[in-house]
Amino acid sequence: MAVAGFVVAVIAVLALLAGVHRYLWRRLVGDTTARGSALRRTGTAAAYVLPLLSVGALVAGRAGAPFWLQRVLAWPGYLWLAAVLYLTLALLVGEAVRPLLRRALAGRAARTRARDTAPVADPDPVPAGSTPPTPSSHGVRSAAAAEPPAPAADAPAPGRPDAPTRRIFVARAVGGAAAVAGLGTVGYGTYGVLRGPRVKRITVPLAKLPRSAHGFRIAVVSDIHLGPILGRAHTQRIVDTINRTQPDLVAVVGDLVDGTVADLGPAAEPLARLRSRQGSFFVTGNHEYYSGAAEWVDQVRELGLHPLENARVEIGSFDLAGVNDVAGESEGQGPDFARALGDRDRTRASVLLAHQPVVIHDAVAHGVDLQLSGHTHGGQLWPGNYLADLANPTGAGLDRYGDTQLYVSRGAGAWGPPVRVGAPSDITVVELASLRA
Repeated sequence: MAVAGFVVAVIAVLALLAGVHRYLWRRLVGDTTARGSALRRTGTAAAYVLPLLSVGALVAGRAGAPFWLQRVLAWPGYLWLAAVLYLTLALLVGEAVRPLLRRALAGRAARTRARDTAPVADPDPVPAGSTPPTPSSHGVRSAAAAEPPAPAADAPAPGRPDAPTRRIFVARAVGGAAAVAGLGTVGYGTYGVLRGPRVKRITVPLAKLPRSAHGFRIAVVSDIHLGPILGRAHTQRIVDTINRTQPDLVAVVGDLVDGTVADLGPAAEPLARLRSRQGSFFVTGNHEYYSGAAEWVDQVRELGLHPLENARVEIGSFDLAGVNDVAGESEGQGPDFARALGDRDRTRASVLLAHQPVVIHDAVAHGVDLQLSGHTHGGQLWPGNYLADLANPTGAGLDRYGDTQLYVSRGAGAWGPPVRVGAPSDITVVELASLRA
């Protein structure tokens, strides 16, 4: 039964994608190019090739394709997914503009025809009682000049608001504007990811935090997503940005990678250069369980990070705990709050690292003061932020649940398309504040 439901869902998604691509072809190619033209042939070929590249990019890793092939497919395939979204949104806006533009052009054409066909006063009227002049060659030429020229055989019929030339002009104007808006949005969003995350700073007061820990700074980074697109240079940018903040502690809260240690081990190596006073700590995200979580836990340990697998350590005057991601339940390695927090002294302040915000209610039940999470990307691609808010207790930022505060980072990388729109990547420096200071 579950398999049948999955098959139906896949068919529905494929049908939706086929319909969207048909719509894009019609508006960007079919309505704007002549039959048999080179532009139409090129656009039609792209309408078939680009979605195939996107499917290839999505399944290559899971299918065990060589990493070089994953990289070849990733850039065009994933970027096209983002382009489909914003081209479709731009064209839907264009549907509202299209009839207005047609009406404006038809009105202008009507005014032009009315002006051209208006009767012209005779410049040489015959005075009353006088004899009209006899026809002459001058008069013949004047009469001929006054007659309007015959319309060309291929000219649009007068009075037709949807004449062919006008329809093509409107289609090209709307399609061109949509292409500029959609592709420009994707380009700007790609630049934001490749530029690297910006530093965000927040202060979080904790009632149990002693004065001695006031001002303790945790650099929170999540969702780095090393993979076929974001590699070693991306890691190095993140490491340099974190080190410039001179944090007391670094927290890597999951979704570090999208691939195996064999493929991405070199890309993760700059993490060994993270610098902080109390060390760097790591918890798994759901994507680690798609990529060989056990191997990655060993790998980050070799790089000098401290994995917290349902474990807790004392950091000065507060407890730092970490739980595995809920995706680990499929391997018997899910979150274990009792193991991580069950026997601790609840008079001490506590900070929990947990990749997904959905475990906040378990954190509340175990008396956690602050949970640090990622996973949502803040939606990554607008209007995905609305979906992120629906699927998670908090989509991004700081929130409170009872006596527990939850901070959700938008993440430092991107999954799938290396594009962010309306959800800029970040590394957050969380400064803990004591109410006794």
